[in-house]
Amino acid sequence: MDTEIHQLNGLEARIARQIEPTLGDLGFELVRLAVLGRETPTIQIMADRADGSLISVEDCEQISHAVGAVLDVDDPLPGAWTLEVSSAGIDRPLTRAKDWDRFSGHLAKAELDLPIDGRKRFTGIVLGMRDGAAVLRLEDGTEAVLPLPAIRKARLILTDELIEASAALTGLNSAGDEAAPDRKVPKLNPTKPGKGSKPGKRVH
Repeated sequence: MDTEIHQLNGLEARIARQIEPTLGDLGFELVRLAVLGRETPTIQIMADRADGSLISVEDCEQISHAVGAVLDVDDPLPGAWTLEVSSAGIDRPLTRAKDWDRFSGHLAKAELDLPIDGRKRFTGIVLGMRDGAAVLRLEDGTEAVLPLPAIRKARLILTDELIEASAALTGLNSAGDEAAPDRKVPKLNPTKPGKGSKPGKRVH
């Protein structure tokens, strides 16, 4: 299974391929994955529900246990490692082609690996995908056509419209509703590994 996240390669892409089937079986989708650090690497996972709604702390715990079990078996990292799971949040990263289509009409910013027309950073209204590239309408009314492989990172910018759209998706009334979704679900830090019988295994 090939991951839909276009920025991943090497070890991160391998881990994504290992865990995406498990996430899918649980009703979640992988939004971003990063492996940080060297001596005791941290695997950071950002996820959403398959319907696009934000995940809860309980969902993070479920993902952590399920993904941790998969990684314990596949053992992609030598030695000890830590797993962190979080929600994509409202002002979420745009990592997949379908993210650009889904959030058409909202404000976003993008940074490229290499400049296009002398620019590496763009901010504008998302117009969706066009011929394999993400399109933004800039403040001056022009369009920036950004090939997905050229995008280093991109994310939505928090606006009232985005908050209202996210609240509507979760069935909440954003106007004065104290239960409106937070921007981020707190990250979980499972028990640090390395004390088990085999290096690289997490202690459950």
